[in-house]
Amino acid sequence: MLHQGEHAVQRRAGLTTGGWGSAGVGAVIPPVAADFLRLQRLAVIAAADDTGAAWAGLIAGPPGFVTAPDDRTVVTDRLPGAGDPLAGLFEAERDVGMLVIEPAGRRRMRVNGRAVRDGDRLVTHTQQVYANCPKYLQTRTYVDEPPPAGRTAAVTHELTADQQRWITAADTFFVGTYAAGQGADASHRGGNPGFVAVTGDRRLTWPDYTGNSMFMTLGNLALEPRCGLLFLDWDSGNTLQLTGRAHVDWDPGRAAAVPGAHRLVDFDVEQAVQITGGLPQRWSFGKFSRFNPARTVERRP
Repeated sequence: MLHQGEHAVQRRAGLTTGGWGSAGVGAVIPPVAADFLRLQRLAVIAAADDTGAAWAGLIAGPPGFVTAPDDRTVVTDRLPGAGDPLAGLFEAERDVGMLVIEPAGRRRMRVNGRAVRDGDRLVTHTQQVYANCPKYLQTRTYVDEPPPAGRTAAVTHELTADQQRWITAADTFFVGTYAAGQGADASHRGGNPGFVAVTGDRRLTWPDYTGNSMFMTLGNLALEPRCGLLFLDWDSGNTLQLTGRAHVDWDPGRAAAVPGAHRLVDFDVEQAVQITGGLPQRWSFGKFSRFNPARTVERRP
């Protein structure tokens, strides 16, 4: 079924894709993809809660914690942890977007489908499986020394000064979106530090760079503005999850002020959840992607 949101964004972007997008993605997990999954340590997941608020969260573990027991099923032997807004959501089956990422090799795989809890496991029946290109991925190497143990969560309805500095310094974040009848999706966004501009204690903006023209994120936002963001502190293991509403600004003049941007996305924060120990791992920075445009921090009047 054609994704009307993706198709609308493609038309507005001036692309003649013939309907290229999520509708053409298959559900089968190839053997090479199953091999990739079982070597990974990080899986970002995205889903909407019972109020319709969207969240992006994290499941992490040692290699082997993600497996594909057959060509239509992905299993993680971990669930979202305490304090994560996604914890407890999968008692009944619901749409999920999953992004399994390998920072050291700049590789990532998206798995979208329907997920349900099975004991201490999350079982996802796949509807879309595909690899992404390495653009805008910074390299990071796993450090075999975990951050201090302990996990606490703090909830606010606006960004603290420390969180604003965290976001402004970030070179990576993840975005979770969904649309009725189209499922959920988890995606990566990357750039040089400063590519996400904080324009208030409840507003931030990021550029939309050249991608694969599928517009799975923007296509969902065209139908449903509620989305979730996830920022990681790769050294301390802290995580920051935001939920709110996003608006795509197609003003070419505004986008022209930000190198590499085709359009800008404004996001209004409705709730923030900061978890100490949300990522029970450490990753050391390697180098920036050569595709990252030069940094320009845009400020909205």
